[in-house]
Amino acid sequence: MKKMLITLLVLIASATGIQAQSLYKTVYDRATAVVNNPASSDEEIQINQFKVTALNYMSMMVKKRGLEKDSYFYDSQAVNLASFVTDFQANLEKARTLSPAKRTEIIKIYTDASKYNPMFKDTDKEKVNCYVNDKNTLTPFCIDTDWEKAYDQATTLAKAALK
Repeated sequence: MKKMLITLLVLIASATGIQAQSLYKTVYDRATAVVNNPASSDEEIQINQFKVTALNYMSMMVKKRGLEKDSYFYDSQAVNLASFVTDFQANLEKARTLSPAKRTEIIKIYTDASKYNPMFKDTDKEKVNCYVNDKNTLTPFCIDTDWEKAYDQATTLAKAALK
């Protein structure tokens, strides 16, 4: 269902003449706008700074490794990243109402999904896990992540955990 939605969004974007990477650019631009808005809360800034960092990392690694990726790749990864973070926040809120143990379980599900679905298999673990290792972050996720796979895994496991 999710893949069909992403495909539909990409097709609509291409049919209406929107530039390549438009969904990627939209996610990136919205996150950047929140980070740069003085009226944004600390929480909003922190969450959106993670999105900007993860998208910048992905673009940098594609270029650094000389990979050829089409606009669908960038759009899909950006949409799945945004969905991953949004669903994490929603599921974390649901888990808080159940118990502290459920909250911890949801955090682990999402953190593990980001760590165990790498996109580039970067060996610089200190860099890619900088958010995971930061105990004060609201987004304890690895930046070297295949967001489509991670999103699929996390949502499936979180749904089962919250039953």
